[in-house]
Amino acid sequence: MHDELNQLSGTILVTGGMGFIGSNFVRYVLREHPHARIVNLDKVTYAGNPQNLSDVQKDSRYAFLHADVCDAGAVGTALASHGVDQIVHFAAETHVDRSILGVGEFIRTNVEGTRVLLDAARAARVRRFLHISTDEVYGTLGGSGAFSEDSPLRPNSPYAASKTGADVLVRAYHVTYGLPVIITRTCNNYGPYQFPEKFVPLMIVNALRQEQLPIYGDGLYVREWLHVEDHCRALALLLAGGNPGEVYNIGSGEERANLDVAREILRLTGQPESLLRHVKDRPGHDRRYALNHTKIRRELGWSAAVPFAAGLRQAVEWYRRNETWWKEILSGEYQTYYQRQYGEVTQGGTQGMPR
Repeated sequence: MHDELNQLSGTILVTGGMGFIGSNFVRYVLREHPHARIVNLDKVTYAGNPQNLSDVQKDSRYAFLHADVCDAGAVGTALASHGVDQIVHFAAETHVDRSILGVGEFIRTNVEGTRVLLDAARAARVRRFLHISTDEVYGTLGGSGAFSEDSPLRPNSPYAASKTGADVLVRAYHVTYGLPVIITRTCNNYGPYQFPEKFVPLMIVNALRQEQLPIYGDGLYVREWLHVEDHCRALALLLAGGNPGEVYNIGSGEERANLDVAREILRLTGQPESLLRHVKDRPGHDRRYALNHTKIRRELGWSAAVPFAAGLRQAVEWYRRNETWWKEILSGEYQTYYQRQYGEVTQGGTQGMPR
């Protein structure tokens, strides 16, 4: 439990709370901050799963609103009717591969949706607007160094470009209108309830099914990995005590090549490395990300507490225990997407497709 200075109170609107990080954040706040209420506004797209929060549905401090963040009327009504005084904005299209296949929905949700929410926040005079962004807005790194909060924004994918557009819009609302915003940029998250199109759950689910693990290119793309529980703890601290107008990187220092992560997942699931399949690389694939997170550590005393080795082991066990959750996803739209993304380029045909 946090000390009194870091306790959250009041009513927090969480957008995208049915998604991976959003649902973990909702659960974290309800568990660790007894004086806070959560209003979850979510469109419930393919990656938003009501089962992610089935355990809190009856909590008197939780309310769910099925609405689109781009719907100005619904957003304004939500803020007014629930007395919202803080906003944590997760709602976004987030998968790079899908942004390459189609850009329009990313611009609509990530940029226009953020604009709608910012205008509603101004009208409601909220006391804090926490905007959740990504390290991908910085672009790519070479073999050394790390991005600071002052690094230039050089997005290389349509997804990253849409998040960059949202970031600069949020900053502009602080400078122009005095809206008390905070922007966070995190490295790759992993943990329970992550939709299996993302790298770690994709590798775990395929390994558990003894299916091929598709690896883009040479597999030596390096990412920094942060357990979602550590991320939620950082966000709660920033909501309580971060400085308005500031950007905060949230990193772990735990860098791994994708190929090494996949091999470790095979080891944890007892599967052979022969399941690895190198596939055609995606366009504009950033080689390496890394974040300097000195600022949040210095100002708020936060640092990641879950080592990657232990967190990955926990994630594998969660997906092993929650087979029903992910098996329901591996059908319909996901199957169509998976075939389109990997089916024609996986060595050995379609053996690696989830059945």
